[in-house]
Amino acid sequence: MADIRSEGLGLPVAEVVPALLEALGGSGPGCAVLAAPPGTGKTTLVPLLLARAGGGRVLVAEPRRMAARAAARRMAWLLGERVGGTVGFTVRGERRVSARTAVEVVTTGVLLQRLQRDPELAGVGTVMLDECHERHLDADTAMAFLLDVRALLRPELRLVAASATTDTAAWAALLGGADGPPAPVVEAAGVLYPVAVEWTPPARPVRPPHGMSVDPALLDHVASVVRRALREHDGDVLCFLPGTWEIGRVAGLLGDCDGADVLQLHARAPAAVQDAALAPGGGTRRVLLATSVAESSLTVPGVRVVVDAGLAREPRVDHARGLGTLATVRVSRAAADQRAGRAGREGPGTVYRCWPQAEDARHPKQPSPEIALADLTAFALQAACWGDPDATGLALLDAPPPGAFAAARETLRGLGAVDATGRALDRGRRLARLGVHPRLARALLDAAPVLGPRRAAEVTALLSEELPRSYGPDLTAAWHRARQASDPYAARWRAESSRLAASLSETAPAHAARGGTHEDPDAGTLAEPGTAPRGAAGAAAGGHPEGDSAERAAPRGAARGGAAGGAVSDDEAAGLVVALAFPERIARRRGPGAYLMVSGTGAEIGGVGDAEWVAVAVADRGVGKADARVRVAAVVDEPTARLAAAGVLTAYEEVRWTDGDVVARRVERLGAVELASVPLRTPSRELVRAALLDGLRREGTGLLRWSREAGEVRQRLAFLRREVGGGWPDVSEEALLDRAEEWLGPELAAARRRSDLERIDAGAALPRLLPWSTGEGGRFGELAPERIEVPSGSRIRVDYSGEQPVLAVKLQELFGLRETPRIAGVPVLVHLLSPAGRPAAVTADLASFWRDGYRAVRAELRGRYPKHPWPEDPSTAEPTRHTTHRRR
Repeated sequence: MADIRSEGLGLPVAEVVPALLEALGGSGPGCAVLAAPPGTGKTTLVPLLLARAGGGRVLVAEPRRMAARAAARRMAWLLGERVGGTVGFTVRGERRVSARTAVEVVTTGVLLQRLQRDPELAGVGTVMLDECHERHLDADTAMAFLLDVRALLRPELRLVAASATTDTAAWAALLGGADGPPAPVVEAAGVLYPVAVEWTPPARPVRPPHGMSVDPALLDHVASVVRRALREHDGDVLCFLPGTWEIGRVAGLLGDCDGADVLQLHARAPAAVQDAALAPGGGTRRVLLATSVAESSLTVPGVRVVVDAGLAREPRVDHARGLGTLATVRVSRAAADQRAGRAGREGPGTVYRCWPQAEDARHPKQPSPEIALADLTAFALQAACWGDPDATGLALLDAPPPGAFAAARETLRGLGAVDATGRALDRGRRLARLGVHPRLARALLDAAPVLGPRRAAEVTALLSEELPRSYGPDLTAAWHRARQASDPYAARWRAESSRLAASLSETAPAHAARGGTHEDPDAGTLAEPGTAPRGAAGAAAGGHPEGDSAERAAPRGAARGGAAGGAVSDDEAAGLVVALAFPERIARRRGPGAYLMVSGTGAEIGGVGDAEWVAVAVADRGVGKADARVRVAAVVDEPTARLAAAGVLTAYEEVRWTDGDVVARRVERLGAVELASVPLRTPSRELVRAALLDGLRREGTGLLRWSREAGEVRQRLAFLRREVGGGWPDVSEEALLDRAEEWLGPELAAARRRSDLERIDAGAALPRLLPWSTGEGGRFGELAPERIEVPSGSRIRVDYSGEQPVLAVKLQELFGLRETPRIAGVPVLVHLLSPAGRPAAVTADLASFWRDGYRAVRAELRGRYPKHPWPEDPSTAEPTRHTTHRRR
């Protein structure tokens, strides 16, 4: 350690290391927050100085594999050594450490695995979580576990939360504990040179990003800005883009970029390319096209210009549809500042921001913590294996969203990883140790007895990382291509396949390896060695693990007990693994290119022929779209679909109102997907009645037989409800449908189909709604009479269809009636008719009409109808239904 190069000791963070050591020492609390801007030596110098101070191995956790490898190489270089000596690293699939390693750099995922295996972290004296400000879920989880370790097992374990920002109050409070003072915050001064900001929005509007889509016009503009930056400034150019596809497109647009080397820097770039990007240039200018991996955790030498496309990728989960994806979003202002700072590490620099300055204020202030956005299934399994299934005892800056966490726990139950209370089962612990998402771990574990460990691992590895677009949407074709290709993805795939195959044997239960039987705690039965657990093979996300073993229900052609998997074709093998990983995404064809998933979501699929069944590996849903757009899928058959999604396989009697009538059948379904149906000859009366009621609700009471009398009864009831209230029933359409069982009673019970409904006399049924219990029902005819007797002796029907009852009667029949008739206290609107039955006048005040209006009507009609009486004083005249001649 004495040979740390002078340039390392000259870094600004070296000045605050004594304060950090004091906080971590015997008199300090043993934990601290280190706030040090990028370029100060936080990642590479501090661990070496902590190790030199003694006290056990220093474990440095980085959020990304590339950052972990780069940090280890830089520290080894400062010591004049090679990686694997004093400084080593461990990332998924690669480990470079030795007995004399004093500083080990790991990813936060590796740290979580190590904590689950060895919570005491034997031999480790200090753990430093780097880039805490990025709020990656693994880092937040690791910190919570480490605080538990300090509180319960190793109070002497020293913790450092290292952040590139000064927003450290929350971390200080977290490390200090609920009852103690905040942990000390040690701040190092930055060495950032001034960075000029150039706002360079596209000349024409571009489409906003949605899902994984970015307008190609924006990428064309970014490429032109890179060329401009090369012309206007010296030094290397670092260009930030949201993902690898955008990086590849801009690289293609730049081509031979004015003699500059174009390098693509992202998490999946080959190690040689990463090393070249992180090493000083050899005199040739460079353009580095990078994702957010280059924001803060890596130092890229030679960069004096940054071009920022202004976009980032965040995880999104559609729990209702079972879809998880990355979404392209505007970069936060904090992240944009981190990106801009890259241009000011070695001297004054410039950042070109490819969005309008006026729009900058609408960018979010900080990036959202991953726990608020991501699929929480892996987090929930980690918490369960840690012994805190509901995560309430974990010291987290942000609690997991209740809905997302509940969905994650339900998924784990479906995978057979936890019990009904959320506690981890032995199977769940094995899934966690495989080092991939629990869904993929389940697929690997349950497919291996059928396909053999190697083939199961190869397909699982295809699902563990985003496939290059050039590999196409057919997973089997992508598998064949990966086997033969020599591109960087294929190299990573082969390494991951080997790791997964080895992990299967490493995590196998010892008693199973010895050839004994093992108990499946979920199914409560014994499974033979070499078969998948009964519960796991049949579980769908959200369902209970039930059904047969993976071997017993293997795809067609799979040999029983065929551990080598040679009898299963590649198509069947790929489909089995995807179906086991994502059972709710199994889909059946319902038209050309159109499928329905088990979850109930429609899917648009191309590139997999016209297969009847597919298992969807990757899908997203566009803005405003109901159906998912499938990116990668594999062909499956129905037995495989039944096996993988057995948790949602149901058979039941279904009686529904379909296409205007009752349809009764016995149905077998896989979630939302119908498998088969046969007609039911004698469906249950309850189901039939429910279907008929559904038909009434859909089509309305017009399905019944409404005579004129029935309609009038309904109008009279509505009048009493409106004018009298009390117990008189509501006979609106909505109310009649709500109470259909009550007033249709025996007629509905006897009905079996639409034609039976059409024969029901609504007028005969409506009186059942009358308030008989109060006695008012017997007064219906009195309170709202069907007819009124007028002075002539005629009984005239009352029209209740309007707001006011209407009595239409010939004028001569009302002679002698001085006052207007009333119904329930409401004056009747009298339509006075001519002898020919035509309207002559309308009044609700008969006395006033005889006094003021009658003369005009008499003068107009007496000459036209001379045979009818037209007395001068109708209020005292004799009423008549006949002419004057007949009266004589």
